[in-house]
Amino acid sequence: MKLPKYEIEAEDSLEVFEFVSEGPKGSIQKLRKFSETALKGFYNLAFGDKDLLTGEIDDNVISNNVDGERVLATIV
Repeated sequence: MKLPKYEIEAEDSLEVFEFVSEGPKGSIQKLRKFSETALKGFYNLAFGDKDLLTGEIDDNVISNNVDGERVLATIV
């Protein structure tokens, strides 16, 4: 299945990816981040809105920009 996706930018480490969600609530910066767990070779995938003050993921926010399918396609 082909779904529309947002353009994504990656940091040099290829561990942090950023894109912008566009919808009725405006432009919302999103982050997808991979980090290694205590088990060597196993990684955690974190995703959420970018906190503009800290630059980190704020996974407590529910932005609901009515583009969930496109956001999910971008993350995958």
